[in-house]
Amino acid sequence: MEQLNIHRALISVSDKTGVVELARTLQRFGVKIISTGGTLKTLQAAGIAAISISEITGFPEILDGRVKTLHPKIHAGLLGVMENENHRKQMQTLDIECIDMVVVNLYPFEKTIEDSSVSLDAAIEQIDIGGPAMLRSAAKNFEFKVVVSDPKQYERLVSELEENNGAISQTTRFRLAQEVFRRTAAYDTAIANYLANMSHDGSSSSLPDVVSITLPKTMDLRYGENVHQHAAVYGNYHKYFEQLHGKELSYNNIVDIQAAAELVEEFSDLSVAIIKHMNPCGVGLGATVEEAYMKALATDPQSAYGGIIAMNRPIKREAVRLIDTIFTEVIISPDYPNDVLEILKRKKDRRLIRQRIPVHSANGFMVKNIAGGLLVQTPDKITVDPAQMRIVTKRNPTDDEHAAMMFGWIVAKHVKSNAIVYARPDRTIGIGAGQMSRVDSSRIAVMKARDAGLDLNGTVVASDAFFPFADGLLAAVNAGATAVIQPGGSIRDNEVINAADEHNIAMIFTCIRHFRH
Repeated sequence: MEQLNIHRALISVSDKTGVVELARTLQRFGVKIISTGGTLKTLQAAGIAAISISEITGFPEILDGRVKTLHPKIHAGLLGVMENENHRKQMQTLDIECIDMVVVNLYPFEKTIEDSSVSLDAAIEQIDIGGPAMLRSAAKNFEFKVVVSDPKQYERLVSELEENNGAISQTTRFRLAQEVFRRTAAYDTAIANYLANMSHDGSSSSLPDVVSITLPKTMDLRYGENVHQHAAVYGNYHKYFEQLHGKELSYNNIVDIQAAAELVEEFSDLSVAIIKHMNPCGVGLGATVEEAYMKALATDPQSAYGGIIAMNRPIKREAVRLIDTIFTEVIISPDYPNDVLEILKRKKDRRLIRQRIPVHSANGFMVKNIAGGLLVQTPDKITVDPAQMRIVTKRNPTDDEHAAMMFGWIVAKHVKSNAIVYARPDRTIGIGAGQMSRVDSSRIAVMKARDAGLDLNGTVVASDAFFPFADGLLAAVNAGATAVIQPGGSIRDNEVINAADEHNIAMIFTCIRHFRH
C-alpha cells in the first residue's frame, strides 16, 4: 500500500509541543481523534473535537492513569490488518475499529534521572508502559499504520499530509517505524542502565553486569582525528554545548572542549584554562576573566596558539582584546553578552561555544574500546579526600604553599600522565605532560616555565602519581620548588620523604592518584 489515508488517530503525549497544530491539521482532513488524560484536555481546550479513549474501550482510565491504553480494542486496532480476512472478521465480530495513526511520546524518564537527587520511586514512576506498547504495535504494522514518536516529526508530517491530501507514503511510514524502534531501544536501555546502577534503597551500586548503549546520531563530522577516519556525534551533546558562531566543529575540537570544560568546572573561583590536545597549556584564577586569562596564557604562550579557551564565568568585553592577540580555535563560556558576541564574531572561523550546563552533571560511565568489547569505569569525580590527605614531612606547608598545592593538584588531575605541574596559588608556572618518565615531565615543565620567562623559585609541584624514586623530587627542588603534593604509595616513600626533609621541603600525600591515559 503506497499511500495510506488517515481516518482515526490516537494521540497521547507527554511532551505537548506542537500537538495542537498537528491535531488541527488532522481534523481538517476529517480524521477522528482519540485521546487520553492531559492530552485530551489540551486538545479539547483548543477546540479540537477529540474523544476520550474510554469511549472506545468502554473502560475508565484507572490506577492514577497507569492503565488506559492497555486494552484489546486499542492494540487490535493497531495490529489488525484489514486485508487479512481472518483479522477483518474477528474485528467486525468484536466491534473493533482500525486506528490508522498513533502519536505518542514517552514519559520523560531520561530527563527525570538527570537530577542526581531524584528518588528511585520517582524515577520508576516515569517508566512508560502503554506508550512503548502502542508505538511498537503500530511500528510493527507500518504497512498499514502511521506511527509518530517525536514532536520534531510533526512539521514534516503535516507537509506530507497537505501535499497528498491527507495521505502518508509507505516510505515515510517505514522511516517513522524505524525511528520508533530506535527510540524504544534507547528508552529501555536508559531504564536498564539506571536500574543496574541502583540498589533497592536507591543508592548507587557497582558497575552493571550488562552495558547497553543506544544513542541516536546527532551530527556527522567531516572526519575523525585524521582525514581518513569517519566520525559522528551520538547522543545529546547539544544539551551541554551550543555553537553560536564559526566553522563546524571537528572531532578533535569536541574532545578538547570536553577536557576544557571539565577542568574549569573544578574551580569555584573564576578560572580560565587554555587547552591543546587534551592537555592544559595554562590555567589561571583571577578577579576578572582577563586577569585569569593572562595568567593562563603566560604559562606557555607558544603552545596556546591555536588552542581552546574555557572559562567558568561569562566572558566580558575587556577580555576580548587580550584573547584576540593570538589565534584561538574555540572559546567556551557560560554566556556571551550581545556586544561581546558581535565583536568575537568578526573572526569568522573561530568557534564560539556557550556551555549550557555543567558536564559533571552528565550521568554515565567512561568507556573505551578494546578488542572484543569495552573497558568501562566510573568517572574520576574525587579530586582530594581531606580525611586521607596528610603532611608527611617535618615542615608544614605555609598557607600560600597549601593554596598552591590545592590548585596544582586540581590541574594535575587533568594533565595526561605522567603529569607534573609547577604552580602558585592562582596560576600554573610550568606543565609537563604525557612522558614515559616522571623526571622527563618535570624537565619539560621547567623548560616551558623558563622559556616563558617565569620564576620557579617558591613554586609547588603537583604530581598525578607517586614519585617512585627521590630523583623526581630532587629535580623539583633544583628547579626552585619549596613544596610537593603527590599521592604517595611507593615502596620508597621513606626515601622520598627523607630527601624532602633534607631540603626543607613540605610534602603532602593525598593517598589518591589521578592517572589520565
